[in-house]
Amino acid sequence: MAKERVTDIVERLVQPIAEAQHVELVDVEYKKEGANWYLRVFIDKPEGVDIDDCSRVSEQLSEQLDIVDPIPTAYFLEVSSPGAERPLKKPADFVRAVGEYVHISLYEPLDGQKVFEGFLRNYEETQLTLEIRIKTRTKEVVIPTEKIAQARLAVQL
Repeated sequence: MAKERVTDIVERLVQPIAEAQHVELVDVEYKKEGANWYLRVFIDKPEGVDIDDCSRVSEQLSEQLDIVDPIPTAYFLEVSSPGAERPLKKPADFVRAVGEYVHISLYEPLDGQKVFEGFLRNYEETQLTLEIRIKTRTKEVVIPTEKIAQARLAVQL
């Protein structure tokens, strides 16, 4: 059996904490930056999270991490809002983002392009429709969901 990923273990630990605090678990990230490892947990709620929300989740998660001890090396735990460019990972994220301006990166080119930004007009399990602007005209692009490497909300410039 393959060793369980740190992010999967942390997601399982933090999910009930997030639910009890009435916040949504958006993402868990574990990565090395320079000489240090960071465990980042992103939470949100419709009216936005504040420092108290982050602090409560951080304290409770820290206690659980001390008990389970899934990370053998030293790391920094950060709990925060996903910010304006919130990642879109789950189907519910995409459904909620219909009508929003998004940034989509693909694993392989579609019509010679791997990066698209535009308004998410429709989402289905197998594809999404993006309205992009090319100079002075708009065009709809249908993107198969299996080609999506990363997706997030974007700030329109």
